[in-house]
Amino acid sequence: MKAKIEAYLQEIQTSTVDKMDDLETFRVKYIGKKGLIPALFAEFKTVAPEDRKEIGVLLNDLKQAVLAKVEEAKEMLENLVQHLESGNDLTLPVNRDLGSRHPLSLVRKQIIEIFSRIGFTVEEGPEIEDDWHNFTALNFPEEHPARDMQDTFFIEKSPDIALRTHTSSVQVRVMENNKPPVRSIFPGRVFRNEAISARAHCIFHQVEGLYIDENVSFADLKQTLMYFAKEMFGEHTGIRLRPSYFPFTEPSAEMDISCHICGGEGCNICKYTGWVEILGCGMVDPNVLDNAGIDSKKYTGFAFGMGIERITMLKYQIKDLRLFFENDIRFLKQFESAI
Repeated sequence: MKAKIEAYLQEIQTSTVDKMDDLETFRVKYIGKKGLIPALFAEFKTVAPEDRKEIGVLLNDLKQAVLAKVEEAKEMLENLVQHLESGNDLTLPVNRDLGSRHPLSLVRKQIIEIFSRIGFTVEEGPEIEDDWHNFTALNFPEEHPARDMQDTFFIEKSPDIALRTHTSSVQVRVMENNKPPVRSIFPGRVFRNEAISARAHCIFHQVEGLYIDENVSFADLKQTLMYFAKEMFGEHTGIRLRPSYFPFTEPSAEMDISCHICGGEGCNICKYTGWVEILGCGMVDPNVLDNAGIDSKKYTGFAFGMGIERITMLKYQIKDLRLFFENDIRFLKQFESAI
């Protein structure tokens, strides 16, 4: 009898009831006057006294399983009838709004793909950094005025630990753990203690690049950045390099691209100059190479860094940087068709 109860229970659990007629058939089969469960209760009289407690519990569990199945199916079928009467056809495909990639993710992916085509690998590192990797190894000595260029979030009670202010810290880690040649880019999130506005935020994203080998020259840097600009903004994009200063590169430059909105004629995006700044770059300072354990007399290299938000704003003509962080569905829906 125990085996019979267990078989009925398995049968009940696997039964599908999706019509009112099926529900009534199911109910009569198991708990009708001449159903299987009443028959089992009648048979219970023949069970040996020492087995009655166990069998009685199994019988009650079986009856409760049937009653629960009947109630569940009844509720489901009644709801289905109500939906059909209201004009909703539940057999139609679900019409759901599909999500899309965030514009920053789209541009980040495109930047990585462009540089991967010319041999750059992708490296990542921690967002919480020590002073050595974030500053000192990058030619920022203590009390150096260049440290004032970046307003840092220091970890409380740990003056040597901070949220990284740039992904250059990953460059140091890669140089410390790899022998040249090194050819990598470093995408990631960075943090600076700045007031939030349409053109600035305390959180933003960077992609930096590093190439170190024998006889690397500024001409290699220029050709690499020219290739990137044309791949990202179009074949007719021009670049120009202006002298600048960064503690970890010498010589240093900032790179502008010809405005792809107005074609160089002048507009509010390029402030009517025909040019738009997109990144900083330069030859890696020999001190940085030495700090990372690389022979600066044998090897040279170049580095560059760009803000992903900056590139995205130019590519999609977005005027307020805060939109990237507000998750406004009206803004994000515009990128549903983006690959």
